[in-house]
Amino acid sequence: MTRPLIASLRGGFIVSCQALENEPLHGPEMMAAMASAAEAGGASAIRANTPQDIAFIKKKCKVPVIGLYKKHYPDSDVYITPTLREVSEVVRAGADIVAIDSTAMARPGNEKLERLIAGVKENFPDTPIMADISTFDEGLEAMKLGADVVSTTMSGYTPYSPQLAGPDFELIGKLAALGRAPVFAEGRIWTVEECLRCYEAGAHAVVIGTAITRPQEIVRRFVTRLKVKAQS
Repeated sequence: MTRPLIASLRGGFIVSCQALENEPLHGPEMMAAMASAAEAGGASAIRANTPQDIAFIKKKCKVPVIGLYKKHYPDSDVYITPTLREVSEVVRAGADIVAIDSTAMARPGNEKLERLIAGVKENFPDTPIMADISTFDEGLEAMKLGADVVSTTMSGYTPYSPQLAGPDFELIGKLAALGRAPVFAEGRIWTVEECLRCYEAGAHAVVIGTAITRPQEIVRRFVTRLKVKAQS
């Protein structure tokens, strides 16, 4: 059964407000302002990284916040809310939904995804789990383990997933066709037309980050294409 909060996001447009430490807009005040602007424009939810950013955004915005905490461990390539410790910090910061890396890559301490999801359900039963996956098998496994929603966030960002230039429409469609859990489309979505294709493929909601909230990447995209045009 789909949780009411997840159900309420059906057909929604979610904006990911994140900035890395080396980027100009890094910092909770900046991200809270970005989230507030997204909310004013009609975003149905915000996706945010770090407890600090989540807490600031919760003070500024009324829409739900999908929280995550990017943390790197020396023994693992998994970095999106990799352990129960990060989950705890995200939930305490006020996240309404917690996103966790649910790929097949080795986890910190070689912990199994099954154990992490069980731990989240036991310790934070009121917080829905978003499973960030990169392949169909990972999505199916996350559904079997009880994730409340599956997101295609990691498609193209694991070495074994399709390295596509655009959204992974096929993955969205195959997972949505299962009818087992809502599917959020995320990753390399740049246009309204691509958003519509995600919905047509069966996406419950669409998440966009870079195309809206990372100005340096938006400018770089323009400059690169203009240079190519000028040289042709």
